Amino acid sequence: MDQRPADDPNAIWRRVTAELEASLPPATFDLWLEPLRAIGAGAETLYLSGPQRVRTWVERRYLPQLEAALQRLAPGFERIVLVDAPPATELSGRTQPRASAVAEPMPSDPAHSFERFVIGPGSRFAHAAALAVAELPGEAYNPLFLHGPPGLGKTHLMGAIAGYMRGHHPELTVHYTTAERFTNEFVAALRTEGPERFKERYRGLDALLIDDVQVLEGKPRTEEEFVHTFNALFAAGKQIVLSSDRPPGALSRLEQRLRDRFDWGLTVEMEPPDLRTRVALLWRFANDAVEQLPEPAVLQEIAARVPGNVRRLEGALTRVLAVSSVFDEPLAGAALRRALPAPEVPSGAAPGSVSAPSVAAIQEAVSAVLGVPRSALLSGQRTPRVARARQLAMFLARELTPLSLAQIAREFDRDHSTVLHALKAVERRNEPGSDFAGDIHNVRAALGQLTPPGRPGDPAANPEPGDPQP
Repeated sequence: MDQRPADDPNAIWRRVTAELEASLPPATFDLWLEPLRAIGAGAETLYLSGPQRVRTWVERRYLPQLEAALQRLAPGFERIVLVDAPPATELSGRTQPRASAVAEPMPSDPAHSFERFVIGPGSRFAHAAALAVAELPGEAYNPLFLHGPPGLGKTHLMGAIAGYMRGHHPELTVHYTTAERFTNEFVAALRTEGPERFKERYRGLDALLIDDVQVLEGKPRTEEEFVHTFNALFAAGKQIVLSSDRPPGALSRLEQRLRDRFDWGLTVEMEPPDLRTRVALLWRFANDAVEQLPEPAVLQEIAARVPGNVRRLEGALTRVLAVSSVFDEPLAGAALRRALPAPEVPSGAAPGSVSAPSVAAIQEAVSAVLGVPRSALLSGQRTPRVARARQLAMFLARELTPLSLAQIAREFDRDHSTVLHALKAVERRNEPGSDFAGDIHNVRAALGQLTPPGRPGDPAANPEPGDPQP
């Protein structure tokens, strides 16, 4: 017999949900449809109620499916309307979630916003992807995986996504945390309230953002729980954003199935800032720290002397400002030289020669100019991009320092034959106007070494102690 508007709303809703339960993943049904309750019917309309975030998501994602099933199963009904929850006594005994069932997010940093993020060539793609995810949670890129060495702005973008979602999508439950906090909370739950309470906290989220996900390596029980949490959220169309110091494939101690899941969406590498971006970052830091901004030449000089990451830049500016204040010296002169001294001239160097940088400084400069993490230079990676950067760094270490081939090799965790091969490879390609020549010039500029320290004779023709004989 046909259902009419006067029939029991609960019976109608049970028939509709029974049909959809067979076509939706169990996690999706439990998270989005099970919390809804029929509270009335009339004027060809079935009225439903439930938590606000559930109502909002169901209206966006599942309302057409629900209304189509309603029209088939209850002729006379045409639409579904989701309304505010009535008093608890009218919800057929259903109780609201307990406050302790909500995951506690990390405190947010107001400075971590999209407006304050300084965009450069190495971060433009990451910024665009993060903004797209914040504007359209669960619809743009899911999951979004940001990776790169520390200090390049991953945490800033993670905080910006969380802040934007909370401000523009107040109906969503957004949780931003670190992998370490996630692990600690899971361990605490196992010891006290049990894993079910932990699942209740995390699987009801609309967006989960986890920073430093590499911390999960070597924690098999936490990895197992995170796989299930990931599956539940992903199946329900919830937004997942992750960050790491390495790409998913390099997280070798994580389970393969977890690494595979990280690759389901969009993976974006963040690269070290170039010189122009470093200057812009310093201007931002100075604008926050002092009333009178330093001269552009001062910021340019600091940026050239500190080719590393954002944190090192901020620390360098803080030192320069502090020295200027304590010693009452101008920023452009003694204060800058005192705060960021050039490396000492090695013993035996010719008087007046340019100070030799350390191999670590050369590695940092190559990393910044070529956009290859320093950790990759010291790793076993042999991709063309990494191998080229490593060879260039070895070449400059030989040219700009008094170290022997064997000493340089130890700085790269290699043997001297690898360094010798790198020297020959760069010399073959270092033609005027070539990409190699341009990169060498840029690295020297970043090190303040446009005039390299002299080395008597050709490096290969004058072996030093410890170098192999031709």
